[in-house]
Amino acid sequence: MKILLVSVNASFMHTNIAIRDLKNYVANSGIFVDVQLAEYTINQPVQDVIMDIGFSNADMVLFSTYIWNAEYVCKILFEVKKVLPKCVLGAGGPEFSYSANKYLTKISELDFIMFGEGELTFAEIVKTIDGDVHSLFFHISNIKGIYYRNEKGQILYTGDRPLIENLDDVPFPYPEIKNGNAEKNHKIYYYESSRGCPFCCAYCLSSVDKRVRFKSLKRTCEELQIFLDNDIPLVKFVDRTYNLNEERYIGIWKYILDHHNKKTMFHFEIEAEYLSDKALDFLQSVPKGVMQFEMGVQSANKKTLKSINRSTNIEKLAEKIKCIPRTIHQHLDLIAGLPHEDLQSFGQSFDFVMELKPDALQLGFLKVLNGTEMESYAIKNGWKWLSSPVYETISTPYMSFKDIAFLKEIEILTDAYWNKGTFFYTMNYIFRFCSSWKFLCSLHDFCKNCGAFLQARKELYWFNSIYDFVRQNEKTLKTLDIDLIFNLLKYDFIRSGKKGSFPKWYERKYNKENHTKLLYQNKKFANKKNGFALTDYEEFDFDVTSPNPENKKTNTQILLDYSVLL
Repeated sequence: MKILLVSVNASFMHTNIAIRDLKNYVANSGIFVDVQLAEYTINQPVQDVIMDIGFSNADMVLFSTYIWNAEYVCKILFEVKKVLPKCVLGAGGPEFSYSANKYLTKISELDFIMFGEGELTFAEIVKTIDGDVHSLFFHISNIKGIYYRNEKGQILYTGDRPLIENLDDVPFPYPEIKNGNAEKNHKIYYYESSRGCPFCCAYCLSSVDKRVRFKSLKRTCEELQIFLDNDIPLVKFVDRTYNLNEERYIGIWKYILDHHNKKTMFHFEIEAEYLSDKALDFLQSVPKGVMQFEMGVQSANKKTLKSINRSTNIEKLAEKIKCIPRTIHQHLDLIAGLPHEDLQSFGQSFDFVMELKPDALQLGFLKVLNGTEMESYAIKNGWKWLSSPVYETISTPYMSFKDIAFLKEIEILTDAYWNKGTFFYTMNYIFRFCSSWKFLCSLHDFCKNCGAFLQARKELYWFNSIYDFVRQNEKTLKTLDIDLIFNLLKYDFIRSGKKGSFPKWYERKYNKENHTKLLYQNKKFANKKNGFALTDYEEFDFDVTSPNPENKKTNTQILLDYSVLL
């Protein structure tokens, strides 16, 4: 008998920790059954995935579901029994679990849905079938944590299953890494050291399980060492709020720092407001390339924050974030479509976050998830959102459909001009003197009139757009030195990679003699030919590399080394 656990990921880079936990938990329990994993992406043709599942000859196929893959998975579920007519078909994960009645009604081919933590439920399923997959239907009512149809077609639930008390009972999810089979260059490895969340954010399913359970510090450090020993580039903790227990979370950080391999980056979701002074002191010693933090601000509107059960102490939050050293990559989040937030309020939230100078600002949109407090609030108060996954907000009493569409385009500009870092020097200067929100709104109107948002655009398009925008608005940008902006734009353009050609607005100041001179001064390039191939030379009218450039002209000669980008 073969069981196939299927994940459809957002991209090839991602890994699914849930299906690995199910497989490894069963194997660690001494249950001998052939459990295989199959991972696909939402970008693959559905028919190719169906055919691949068909060739697996699996007796049972289980799918891991989320809001972003649910529609894709549904297309597959309707077809699986055409290629595997005798298989038993099941699903789990947050999307199907909290909408089990809907999906069992919609998809007659689907036999059952697992609710909540799946390890114990899956292990009991495997024990129950004992070689005959269809025997499950005679005993399914006795297995906790399952939605299923009875003989009359009624959808029944077998009741909640107790949570796993000791997370050390959950095996390390990636035994292939121990065996030297890690996909180092292509995968993000997700890691879980705790489950549950004590906070009650109205829009989040994590608030349903408020009791937090931790993997022991000893066990966690042993497993992190496996990533370190194998030079895994990126490990992302999926803990909903990492910094809950000071002794434990600082202990993990200390272990990482003491054993770091100068190659692995660790990603943590942080509630910055609750970082202790001891934690902030410790972080001052963290060098670049070791950690990155994702921190949810969500809004700077206190009425909004109160309505969604989040702390309203944004002043304390800002001070804590400012204390985190810049050696740690900082990713801050905002959510559009929350209660009491119109465009003006959202703009103030946007400026609040940008004044903290995050390395990236993720502008997200409220998703009204089944089973959350926000769902009841939204129904009662007139929200409109997509009926199918990803349940994203279309309009609110405070934001019209046009407002939401406008913010979608602001998201594109934020990503292009800030998050990617391509325009770092240009935008860092502009945002020192202008409201980031007002500047991007004006830039949006200019780009909109040029048809910028009708299709995906390449990097050069955005360079040309901001140059044209600044040139046409010189009189209104009175607080800015236009010549300095154009020098910074030139620097951002040429530092982003070796160029084969330059746009019309780029005033080239190349000097081969000076290029050669700087190459010889830079002893890194012993071979002159390679030196020219991997570098470029440019002159500027200002000190464009300064973190706070001034409008004082000074000839600046720069050797641009592109080998560091390779």
